[in-house]
Amino acid sequence: MKEILKRLSLAFGPSGCEDAVKEAIKKEIDAFLPKAKDVTEDQMGNLIIHIGGNGPKLMISAHMDEVGFMVTGITKGGALKFGTVGGIDPLCLGAKRVVSESGVKGAIKAKPIHLLSKEERGQAPKIKNLLIDIGANSKKEAEALTFVGDYFTFDSDYIEYGEGLIKCKALDDRLGCAIMCQLIKDIYENNIVPCYDLYFAFTTREEIGYSGAYGASMRVRPEYAVIIESKAVADIEGVSEDKEVCRLGDGVIISFADRGTIYDRDFVRHIKSLADKNEIKNQTNRYISGGNDSMHIQKNAEGAKVSTLSCASRYIHSQSDVIHVDDFYATYKTVLEIIKSEAPVKE
Repeated sequence: MKEILKRLSLAFGPSGCEDAVKEAIKKEIDAFLPKAKDVTEDQMGNLIIHIGGNGPKLMISAHMDEVGFMVTGITKGGALKFGTVGGIDPLCLGAKRVVSESGVKGAIKAKPIHLLSKEERGQAPKIKNLLIDIGANSKKEAEALTFVGDYFTFDSDYIEYGEGLIKCKALDDRLGCAIMCQLIKDIYENNIVPCYDLYFAFTTREEIGYSGAYGASMRVRPEYAVIIESKAVADIEGVSEDKEVCRLGDGVIISFADRGTIYDRDFVRHIKSLADKNEIKNQTNRYISGGNDSMHIQKNAEGAKVSTLSCASRYIHSQSDVIHVDDFYATYKTVLEIIKSEAPVKE
């Protein structure tokens, strides 16, 4: 599963440009697609795979897109002005490597520290003051390589280091996509009969808030949905335990609420009990923050009972997103147990 994660994470796919990621996903599960009840690519670019099974409709969802940059202008000297696609902290941008869909490489340049005023040194840089250096010496040279409206992403390596840590760009949310690919393989290779009428939705445009997940949910109209995500954490020195959110290595994160969703309590308790029963390491989200596709999926025509299962992620939305492999596998195992278990009955 780590090899799937590596291949998917290195694929180019900022919001609205998910095609390469989608093709990489289809390549991973190509042998199993003919066995699905149907495979749909809708007008939002979502890839929806209907597996079937017995019971109410359950949609497992993860988004394909990553944060990135769009070229908004080219200077006379050949540098690129840009805007961010998705939420990126300007503090993590200086000198970072970037790459375009066509393979043009560059680095984000900012005013060097010895030229910063005293006031500027105490502030985060403004995006409007940052530029992408692609090695061009004039506007004409730059225009031969790129154009206004072109997209870039972080140019990152996939690295395993420390005790079970993985670093790469776009782990949010290629980890969810990798888990779903593995689940599809396991269902068919191990003849698993889901206890739900099962759908997998690889969705688009989550990072900009105008998610393709709503369109997928309106098409499928699930009664239940599980969103697999990455969760920003701050488990570093000097941060109080409640504001750490969660910790790397402490297992899959089960949330009761975030900024966009109050999760269905019965469904959440059911998932928590499955994890505990199967001795899957898990932790509870300790801080109400962020949001994800669940806020869109829960609002389909009939409404859906939703839950999000997350992997803790340090330095999210950066060139060096970091997760723990134990959390990755714990998330996968929990979703597998959900698929194999009957829907919760309200007491």
